[in-house]
Amino acid sequence: MFDKVVVANRGAVAARVLRTLKALGIRSVAVYSEADAGAPYLAQADETFLIGPAAARDSYLNQDALMRVLRESHADGLHPGYGFLSENADFARNVEESGVRFIGPSARWIDALGHKTRARELATRHGLPVGRGSSVLSGDANEMMQQARQIGFPLIVKPAGGGGGIGMLVAREEHELLRAVEQARSMALRGFANAEVYLEKYLSRPRHIEFQLLGDCHGQVRHLFERDCSTQRRHQKVIEEAGAPGVDRIRVNRLAQKIADTFAEMGYDNIGTVEMLMGDDGEFSFLEVNTRLQVEHGVTEQITGVDLVAAQIRSAAGQALSEILPTEIRMDGHAIEARIYAEDSKRFFPSPGLLTRFRPPVGPRIRVETGYAQGREVTAHYDPLLAKVIAHAPTRRGAIDLLLDAIRSFEVSGVKTNIAALDLVLSSQQFCDGNVHTGLIPELMS
Repeated sequence: MFDKVVVANRGAVAARVLRTLKALGIRSVAVYSEADAGAPYLAQADETFLIGPAAARDSYLNQDALMRVLRESHADGLHPGYGFLSENADFARNVEESGVRFIGPSARWIDALGHKTRARELATRHGLPVGRGSSVLSGDANEMMQQARQIGFPLIVKPAGGGGGIGMLVAREEHELLRAVEQARSMALRGFANAEVYLEKYLSRPRHIEFQLLGDCHGQVRHLFERDCSTQRRHQKVIEEAGAPGVDRIRVNRLAQKIADTFAEMGYDNIGTVEMLMGDDGEFSFLEVNTRLQVEHGVTEQITGVDLVAAQIRSAAGQALSEILPTEIRMDGHAIEARIYAEDSKRFFPSPGLLTRFRPPVGPRIRVETGYAQGREVTAHYDPLLAKVIAHAPTRRGAIDLLLDAIRSFEVSGVKTNIAALDLVLSSQQFCDGNVHTGLIPELMS
């Protein structure tokens, strides 16, 4: 097991990882930017290091600063959390080459699966369902249009080297394609330092269903069922639940096992999530692989009883899944998570400011993950996520009611939040009936 682990992140995920390290008896090192000095979760760490100014590029994305912390702290592990450098293969490789264990998949998997078209090709070779799409687009307009016509309009133009909904643009007709590609390339270059884009068939109202995996370095991979992340705004998840409502349980479990068997065959060696789209016909198509802990991992933890962060750490330490996970994992009830953002819920613009009041809900079967406290500043330098609120109940209806009560009692002043928008969605008949899809929020708010 590890002796000391650096948590190379901030906010809710830093607090989450620090909590598990303490429970495992592992000494912890937290890093922070000037903007995060005095953040409440830093008190959980055994050591803290200032790594730079507020801007992420000068702090949480500053590889030199993080490598310096590894050297000075004499840590033997690094947990990247999610976002920032968690899916940066070069960073993972640098950490490993320094003699420190990167707590995540090997750099080769981050590299192979982080590029969307290569991941699609890999999924196709291993027999996973993959929808119509293209390879990376060249600069030839005629070739581009030919590929688009073979797939069929409407299309979505997507960055090959990024995620999080950034740079995704829809071309519904031929005359929109070249402009969408040009804009997507520009956004991808700014967001991911990689201007490569590709095409996928656009589904207007699909469901976004993802499968949680955990592997080890001994050739084993297990699945921990699925999550439905269909309730999104601007291609970004807002409400997630486990399991997916209204699906054919036998069929979905069979697909989950096929994915786990495929990744075991490939030699995948730590945590990961396979994201898929499900069309109106119930057919699944591969979307991407996230080679890291997911923001929404908590709903899976609630229904399985498995601490995914602890399991990820133990796997990275060399333990086999047979030692880490129970022989049989069952789904216990239903869990739903709502992401509370500091934002204008009508225009989805961030709303930075001072948290003059910040009182998260408390109660049985309610879990809150946050990196904030009353009196803290919500800065424009980072993602405006304030907290994640998770409700767990024996039934989906019970989880919805619990979550609604929880978010309605969440007291926040000093910034705008999306709580009213979440209330609108969670209390809607469509959501309560399980009629979720990626266009639900725009429909309800129009």
